[in-house]
Amino acid sequence: MKVCVRGTAVAMTALVTAVAVAACGSGAADAPGGGNTPRIAVLLPDATTARWETQDRPLLEKKIMQLCADCSIQHANARGDVAIQQEQMDSVITSGVDAIVLVPVDARSLGTAVTKAADAGIPVISYDRLSEGPISGYVSFDGEQVGRLQGRALLKAMGSNAKSQQIVMMNGDPSDPNAVSFKKGALSVLTGRVKIGKAYDTLDWRTEIAYANMSGAIAALGAGRIQGVYAANDGLAAGSISSLKANKVAPLPPVTGQDAELDAVQRIVAGQQYMTVYKPFGPEASAGAAMAVAAARRTPLAEVGKDKVRTSPGKPVPAVLLTPVSVTAATIKDTLVKDGFYTVRQICVPRLLAACSETGLI
Repeated sequence: MKVCVRGTAVAMTALVTAVAVAACGSGAADAPGGGNTPRIAVLLPDATTARWETQDRPLLEKKIMQLCADCSIQHANARGDVAIQQEQMDSVITSGVDAIVLVPVDARSLGTAVTKAADAGIPVISYDRLSEGPISGYVSFDGEQVGRLQGRALLKAMGSNAKSQQIVMMNGDPSDPNAVSFKKGALSVLTGRVKIGKAYDTLDWRTEIAYANMSGAIAALGAGRIQGVYAANDGLAAGSISSLKANKVAPLPPVTGQDAELDAVQRIVAGQQYMTVYKPFGPEASAGAAMAVAAARRTPLAEVGKDKVRTSPGKPVPAVLLTPVSVTAATIKDTLVKDGFYTVRQICVPRLLAACSETGLI
């Protein structure tokens, strides 16, 4: 029988992570999918990457409620801990939610929990990262294309003699399948066109690890012998740039990024970071919410996901695969500002007014 998870189950999870739980609906049936008030769990991976709590979560919740006014939403963040996310999955499965939107901390480790949900008749929508196990649907961006965009931008910034120059690669967490895709896409562009002096995989996408790794690369290669930095996301770019500055590397080499975090956009305006990859979170969240509501109501997911992705068991499932966009100082206005992602006022704080004028933002 379904029980309201507002009490014991969520209380245990709240001891180790922040959990926001919408009011439990009344009149739910005993089996998943049979209630009058569908319940959807949104399980996020960490608070290290700003997008999850500042962009994806509010956008997902808003769209879910627009599509399903009587739906209730449970939210939990695993804070980068696989064991915590597994406990959260167990909790929402036990409570009998109608659908789960999952961004796995570790795609491989969460496969067993996804299987457990499927066995309980609860569809899992894998969001942004492709989880192992029998997921019911998938929503994300083309990860390899993200890497290709980053690689091409880096080569362009380095100029025509890039082949004689040297870069450092600051890749993401290898347990994240997206990080693997970004790296694969980047290498397809960079290999043979530039020397890769050092390459690092960054556990949990942590900025401080990127800082330490970049400091090690500078010590090994020399402060004047790094002509470019492939950073897989904006957090890794921030750590890399901080290390370069602390080690008196000037001028800064071009540095890539991803996620279009506000700090990163400001670094681009200031000339400290060369580019970021803009993945419009609105369309991704809209697709994720639509798929979650369809799954909770037991309507065909193929009506939402026209693409296909093959799960780890080998079964093709409906997917929505969106197109990422490369953003440099010259294109901020026509992408991020035009889409309403940020306003000029948000980007052009007082210390950046002159730089914003130079880039045509004001």
